[in-house]
This record gives sequence, C-alpha cells and structure tokens, in this order.
Amino acid sequence: MSNKISILIITYNRPADLLDLLKSIIGQTNTDAVLEEVLILNNASTESYQEVTDYINIHPALKAKFILSDTNSGVAGGRNQLMRVAKGDLLLVLDDDTVFTKPSDLQNLSELFDDPFFKQANTGVITMRVIYYDNNEVQVTAFPHKMYEKYAANSRFLTSYFIGCAHLMKRQVLSETGLYPEDFHYGMEEYDLGYRILNAGYTIGFDNGVTIAHKESPLGRQANYKKLQMQWVNKSKVAWRYLPFKYFVTTSVSWAIQYLRMAKGHLGAFFVSLFQIFKIPFTEQRHTVSKTTLEYLHKVEARLKY
Repeated sequence: MSNKISILIITYNRPADLLDLLKSIIGQTNTDAVLEEVLILNNASTESYQEVTDYINIHPALKAKFILSDTNSGVAGGRNQLMRVAKGDLLLVLDDDTVFTKPSDLQNLSELFDDPFFKQANTGVITMRVIYYDNNEVQVTAFPHKMYEKYAANSRFLTSYFIGCAHLMKRQVLSETGLYPEDFHYGMEEYDLGYRILNAGYTIGFDNGVTIAHKESPLGRQANYKKLQMQWVNKSKVAWRYLPFKYFVTTSVSWAIQYLRMAKGHLGAFFVSLFQIFKIPFTEQRHTVSKTTLEYLHKVEARLKY
C-alpha cells in the first residue's frame, strides 16, 4: 500500500543544487499517487532563488511550496517549521544537495514501512543508502551504524540513530515524541529525536533499496571549530538527557579530546564549551530511556560511550 509523502527541504545558499533536486523529483514515476507536497524552507539565504521559483511555477506536478524565512532558525528549527505544516503520511527529509538516483525511488519509499521486516519491528524512521554524487561510493559518514565493516553488506537492519541528510519518517511518530530540540542550532538533533522515538516503542531502520546521491565532497566538510563546539555541547546534552550517567561523562570527555584534536587552537571556545557542559546537570532535565530501550540499544550494538 502506498503512503503519501511530504518532502521536506531546508536550503541555504545552494540554489543550483536545489534546482537539481527538484528536477530529480519531477523525474519520479507515479508522483500523482505518492507525492503529497514538496515543502522548501529558504533559511535566510543571501542567494537569489529566482530560477528555483520559476521552475516551481512551471511544474505544478511538484506540488511545491517555497517558504521564505527572515532568520536562520538552524537545522532543527527549520525542520520543525516544515514538520508542523506537512500533510503527508510520511515525511521524507532531504538535504538540498541530494538527488534521487532512480525514477522508482519515491514509489518504493512510499511502500517501505509496509514491508514485513519494518512492520513487525514497528519501525518509525528509516535511513536510505547514501552515496557521493562525484564518485558513487558509499558515504560512510551517512551510514547509520558506527560498525560499518560489520553492517555494510546488510541490505537492511535495525539501528540506534538515523541520518539527517536522507531519512523517511512516519508523521504519526512526531505526535508521540515531539519535534526536534529547538535549542540545537546545529548538530546532534537526530540523536535527540532518535532516543525519544526509540523510547516511544518504535525502532530505527536502514534499507538500501533506495540510493540517494549526496553532493558533499568525498573529502568531507572542513572541520569548523564553531560546528565542533556545537556538536560537543549538544552530544553531551543528549547523553545527559537520555542515557545512564556514565555515558554523559565518557561523551563529554571524548568530545573534548576530539575538539582539541580537530579545532587546531581556539582554546577560548574550548573553555566556553567546557563551562556550558559543566552547567548541563544543573540546567537540563533527565529523561533517561527505559530499560527496554537500553536493551534494544545494546542489541543493535549502538555506540553509547561518545
């Protein structure tokens, strides 16, 4: 049975990439039956999107709505804005520099949660296979398991987290879990929502039946100390909120070392972050996951220490 899909896209200063994504959506088969809408949030971009809006206007089959924002609300805030108004049974979240690789992708995604494997597991969100656009190799950083060598050959499996650049979610899940954490401007928001999804009794899955091509460089994005700073603080918040105390300690220390290794200086920001992390136990409430959820995390071999 096909479910209607809302495609959610946040864009910022990449109009050419977004246009390629829209063209790949137009190339999908049976969109009348499976596509509910395409919602695009322009997150306070400084670039002109005139070519994009012109394309939308001459392709009504996209069912696209282009939303302008005066402020950059971040990844989490932007996704929340789109999720609040989305109407589809399923929410397909894509980065604006991704494209579909086969005309049947959208149709296949609309049927994915009805597959017996995911239906029996009560799966709430699924990550697709992601490859680099430039060389067609698997993007390991977009693979939803830290033990890549062990799980790479599996066509599908259950896991502990999902990948932000390409994932499919049941909209009904959000009514039970809430949306992304608004205090996370960048980084680790999927982990925060993921633990709430698991604790609500759903599982998280991976399926390689649909491949999404990502225009991120195979060399990866350059380390930016401000992004590292946000990732460190946010991952520590996630560990405090949802995991046993020992994982808050190991996460905070491990990411501190990672920051010092990759930031190459910026010690002022290091000590600011350290102060923010010391405050977490006094400012953040704990919502530790249930024993059942923790057993699931161990079963799927989640990396909890950092």
